[in-house]
Amino acid sequence: MSKKIYLDYSATTPVDPRVLKAMQPFFSKKFGNTMSIHSFGQEAKIALEKSREKVADLIGAKPREIIFTGSATESNNLALKGIRGKHIIISQIEHPSIVETTEWLENQGVKITRLAVDKYGQVSPLDVKKAIKKETILVSIIHASNEIGTIQPIEKIGKICQQKKVCFHTDAAQSFGKIPIDVNKMNIDLLTASSHKIYGPKGAACLFIREGIKIEPILHGGGQERGLRSSTINMPAIVGFAKSCEICKKEMEKESQRLTKLRDKLIKNILKIDGAHLNGPPENRLPNNANFWFSFIEGESLVIQFDLLGIAASTGSACSSAKLEPSPVLLAIGLKPQQAHGSLRISLGRWTTEKEIDYLIKVLPGIVKKLREISPYGK
Repeated sequence: MSKKIYLDYSATTPVDPRVLKAMQPFFSKKFGNTMSIHSFGQEAKIALEKSREKVADLIGAKPREIIFTGSATESNNLALKGIRGKHIIISQIEHPSIVETTEWLENQGVKITRLAVDKYGQVSPLDVKKAIKKETILVSIIHASNEIGTIQPIEKIGKICQQKKVCFHTDAAQSFGKIPIDVNKMNIDLLTASSHKIYGPKGAACLFIREGIKIEPILHGGGQERGLRSSTINMPAIVGFAKSCEICKKEMEKESQRLTKLRDKLIKNILKIDGAHLNGPPENRLPNNANFWFSFIEGESLVIQFDLLGIAASTGSACSSAKLEPSPVLLAIGLKPQQAHGSLRISLGRWTTEKEIDYLIKVLPGIVKKLREISPYGK
């Protein structure tokens, strides 16, 4: 196959041509600052509020409950640092932007409880309930793992938090736009989402903040976004983000079915390889995620061999895949460091074809055989 094959959609996605078309006027013709009172500014302000409506519509929120930020990392920081309290509960498989934020908060005197997960990366709602104390201010559980694709029982956890009168945040950067989310049905108070994971531009994200939830800003300045995120509004990126949401709402169900079919074909065939193991649950996972570990092989070597054949994949989270340490997520589900080092994440997307999946299935056994012959781990 001569063309390059991109199978790292969980790291980032290409901008959909329909999104790019929607963005283009806001780079030149409609360039106004939303804080200006003249017609240029008001034109941008109207576009901003229409964008807010489209993002809110995808998760059943009110437009006023959407605060635009520059990244999912910023949204996670705003949620955890802005809530202000003495005790926060997270899981052991959170994204680095949650992990490192809670480590910073711990240094400020906030107590952090990190819940264990089962072999599939699932958080127990009962464990959440047991961990909640009188001083608990926030529970933050990732909706779907960016590495192994596990979908958490968010609605059950949210219900527990609601009953205990504890604020509930979920990092939905990987699930947003891929699977249905209803913030009211799922009892979510704070939710993080990102544009570049759903075929929108980088530089745009949001934090859903339920009405009545008090958040302190971490950026101060001109008072944009109801004073919760001061910074000149990035209108081209936000318009693109909103267009991405609009497309996802229309196409999510059909695309999810298509990707699930390709994902299952991929998993079925890769598990035929001797020493191949699936990370995460066989079914309760994101439709586009397949994560494996291979005995006697380093994941980095697999990724390099794939790249030589024109296939882009990863060993785990793109935010930390350059690190030499084994993935904390894979260690949390019970893998040994050597096994975790043999991981491969394949994530499918809008332009993934069955022909591309067939090609990967065809070449992978030969790559595995070749790498095992030179493996320092033995055979």
